[in-house]
Formats: sequence, C-alpha cells, structure tokens
Amino acid sequence: MEQKVKRQVNVRYIAELGMFIGIILLMKLTGLSSIPVGPLVMTFTMIPIAVGAMLLGPLAGTILGAFYGLLSLYDAITGKSLMTAAFFAVSPFMTVLLCIGTRALVGYLTGLLFRVFQKIDRHRIWSYFAGGLLAPMLNTICFMGFIVLFFYHTEFVQNLAAKKGAVNPLMFVVLVVGVQGLIEWATGLVIGGSVAKGVAIALKRYEPIPFFKPVVSSMTETAEESVDTLSNAVFEPVGETAQPENSKEE
Repeated sequence: MEQKVKRQVNVRYIAELGMFIGIILLMKLTGLSSIPVGPLVMTFTMIPIAVGAMLLGPLAGTILGAFYGLLSLYDAITGKSLMTAAFFAVSPFMTVLLCIGTRALVGYLTGLLFRVFQKIDRHRIWSYFAGGLLAPMLNTICFMGFIVLFFYHTEFVQNLAAKKGAVNPLMFVVLVVGVQGLIEWATGLVIGGSVAKGVAIALKRYEPIPFFKPVVSSMTETAEESVDTLSNAVFEPVGETAQPENSKEE
C-alpha cells in the first residue's frame, strides 16, 4: 500500500507540472504572456512560474522557467524580440544562457526561497505574496544583470543607452526597465500571490508535492531490508549453535 501511494504522488506531480507548462504555452499562443514595450517586453509569464514553484517546489520552478526560456529563445531566433535577436547575432551561446539559464535560475530560487519564507511565516499570511513578488523581481535582476555583464559592450545596448541618456550600467537598467518592471512586480505580488494562496487553501496543501523523496526513501527502505536479511543470514546461525553449547556446559 505504501508503494502505491508513492506512485500516485509522482503521477500527480507530473500532471500538475504539465498543466502549468500548458498554461505558459497557452499564454504565449494567445498573446497574454507579454506586451511589447520598446526593446523589451512586459511579461506576465512569471505568474504561473511563481505559482508552480510555490506549489510544486524548486525543481518544478526550474523546469517551468526553462520552458519559458525556450519560448523566449524562439523569439530571439525568429527575430520577434529585437533585443535578444541582436544578442543572438553576436553570441548564440550566451543568448541561450540569457534566455534559458536565467529563467531556470529564477524558477529555482523562487521555489527555494518560498520554502524559507514558509518557515518564517507560520500562519501562511504573507509568504505566498512574497513568492509572487519574488519571481518577476528576480527575473528583472537576473535578466538585466546578465545583459550588463555580457552584452553591455554591444552596439545594440550602447545605442539604446545613448538614446535613453544612461551614463552607466545601473542607470541603463533603471531607464530601460522603468515603469514596466514595477507593473510586473505588482501583478506578480497581487495575482501570483492570490492564486497560489487560493489554490493551496482549496487543496489544503501547505507543502510542495515531493517528487524525488518518495523514490529515494523507497530505495533506501529496500536497501535496509536487504542489509537486514543479509545480517540475519550471517549472524543468526552462530547464535543458534552457541546457545546449545552453553546450555550443555551448565
């Protein structure tokens, strides 16, 4: 019975993860995922990534972030995103890291830090809203930070910095992100936090569904049983033969 329950947990995890991937894809296909704002896009895809990371854990957050990164990389390759398309022409490898790596990191950190917030927020009052805010905030920091570190010297960024009147990388980030970043953070805080908390209350789930833990514990139990069986086979006969000898001496 115990093994059956563990398998059901894994199937549920995969099913819910697939549902979040479907939501991200649907938002992309319907145009609800982002709104073009100058060279960047105002993205709302961080909302399902945040909710998935909070409800399913850091691994799910990493997968969801990487999937969104693949969609972002597609825009870079096809030229739908002017900025990432320019970066792809300069360095395809670094653009892959920018699109996929940073988003996977955002999903992982959101799920990981949310667990820390839950330990502090015993009554589950603010931790979901903090997690909802965390995803778009980390996305802005990681994405723009990567651009400053590896693409700031490119012609595209230098022209954009001159157009914005930015005299240093920090001013460049502030002027480019601007109000759109605050809107993303606000929507993540309100919508992402509300959805995650509402689903958690409805499902009475206050801990992420485990994925690897049941499998590892099952393997551990099997190993322990094997060790016990081997120990009994080696040591029990010695005890059985020693007992009659002691009784005869008495």
